[in-house]
Amino acid sequence: MDTHMGANRETPGSSPRHGSDHIGGDSRDQNFFRADGGLRDLLRLYLSEEEQRHFWPHFDRLGALAGGDLDRWADQADKHPPVLHNRDRFGRDRQWIEHHPAYHEMERIGFHEFGLHAAPHRPILGWPTGVSPLVKFTLHYLFSQAEFGLMCPLAVTELAAMLVLRYGSEALREKYGRRMISLDPAELMQGAQFMTEKAGGSDVGANELRAVPDGGHWRLHGEKWFCSNAGCDVAVLLARIDGDPPGTAGLTAFVVPRDLDDGSRNAYRIVRLKDKMGSKSLASGEITYDGALAYMLGDRRQGIKILLDQVNMSRLSHGMRAAATMRRAWHESLAFARSRTLFGKPALRQPLMRRQLLQVQIPAEQALSTSCYGADVLRRSEEGSNTAAQLLRIITPVIKMRSNRDNVQATAKAIEVRGGNGVIEDWVNSRLLRDSFIPVLWEGTSIINSIDVVRRAIARSQAQGALRAELHRLLAEAEGVPTVYRERLAALCVRTIDYAESVAAHPDSEKYARLATSALYHVLSAVLLAWEGHRLGRDGGDARRLLMSRFVVEHRLDPQPALSMPEDAWEDEAGEWLLGEAPVPLARAAALVAS
Repeated sequence: MDTHMGANRETPGSSPRHGSDHIGGDSRDQNFFRADGGLRDLLRLYLSEEEQRHFWPHFDRLGALAGGDLDRWADQADKHPPVLHNRDRFGRDRQWIEHHPAYHEMERIGFHEFGLHAAPHRPILGWPTGVSPLVKFTLHYLFSQAEFGLMCPLAVTELAAMLVLRYGSEALREKYGRRMISLDPAELMQGAQFMTEKAGGSDVGANELRAVPDGGHWRLHGEKWFCSNAGCDVAVLLARIDGDPPGTAGLTAFVVPRDLDDGSRNAYRIVRLKDKMGSKSLASGEITYDGALAYMLGDRRQGIKILLDQVNMSRLSHGMRAAATMRRAWHESLAFARSRTLFGKPALRQPLMRRQLLQVQIPAEQALSTSCYGADVLRRSEEGSNTAAQLLRIITPVIKMRSNRDNVQATAKAIEVRGGNGVIEDWVNSRLLRDSFIPVLWEGTSIINSIDVVRRAIARSQAQGALRAELHRLLAEAEGVPTVYRERLAALCVRTIDYAESVAAHPDSEKYARLATSALYHVLSAVLLAWEGHRLGRDGGDARRLLMSRFVVEHRLDPQPALSMPEDAWEDEAGEWLLGEAPVPLARAAALVAS
């Protein structure tokens, strides 16, 4: 694995200030693509050879930017959040949001150089068509290791464009959709989806925004409470037409431009920008609509169906971004541990530090594996596979829920690795932790996603059948994994799915939905890691992911009793392999998971 990680000094010269050489290093100026052997291994498993050849240089460039300039700009944008201006110098009501120049530099990279907002919709980076989900998510993953906040405008512009292009009239597609996927800064219209209201957060059906007819258009009256990318050019939102029924069945989707055809501002105001704990570079605001012009998107009372069309893609993107934040936390932790000396030896050699490092590494790799796999399932579903569509129905909320909760824990553990400097804003760790809380809430909290799994994906759609078949297929393909370990994984698959079904079958068991969803995530990741490790090791590559599979089993699925000291010689050796750089032979990994 490529792991160039050492202390990076801000001050040039060979004679550091007294004592400064004792401060553990960070990952600044690494190439995050070259440093991520796990990502490159998974891309070789899932991408075509043509995709690999074409996109490898682009991944490499973005990896270098993420570790260098993007990271520096992200730090500046975090420390200088957006400012809302209500009037110009002549006293005219000309609302605009001022961003730090560093934010605009990041926009240039994300929107205009790499076209992350347009990736599925049009050719980017010299590729003749829209890119596959995994290529897109890999770009998200690399970008997000430097900057989480701007990833939201990039993602919501893509998804709003998708809805306009898919459900809009020809006039809407031409007027807004085409410009929302433009790479030209002079033409681009950034998008957003505004869902949340005071009355309806998770309970979208309680929303109160009203739509009234005005000739061939509509006028909106009311408020949206949490609007990310508040200064966007075009928003897709839900409102209720007067007289339509309550609940989600009565909601209709609308397209709302910021500016009218004559250049004047539409009749809505950004009341204020939110002062958030994380994603501080992102302008999130409260908006009041006072007769704002809107265009109906799709059919009346089909708003929820339309907005849900983008949920799978959005939730999988959040999974990959959680993997990215944890990966950055891992880069930071390993760089520190390799460069810091404690009690006469490197921190990396301290037993408890090694355990702490693995508690950052393993969740990061779980999220990466499940997200890459989820992207591949999404590809198969888009190509028409009904089996993949059924599988996607259950794994999407599972991945979103658990990876984002793990993100909070992993970034917190990475702060402890660095020690006191971990809570100092000179270092990235604090920002990673602050940012990690935000996506737990986006696209449904862990509660909402868990209920979606048990109440809808299992009880209503019976999607667990597709998951059961897929897990057993993956295990069957991993024939080089010792039988005793494959049988253990197979038994855990049965136990986990049976438990999730029992929770789904009884309304009074809903309080266990989060436990069931977490178990599904861990069993999925354990099987995937074993399958990946076998595939890679069989072909002469690195089988370390098979070792990671057993860590998931022992610590997340089938843990030892509390206050016990089990025989864990396998874990000591496995940890040595995972914290080292040498590739793990399949034979050795197989022996360790079978011990």
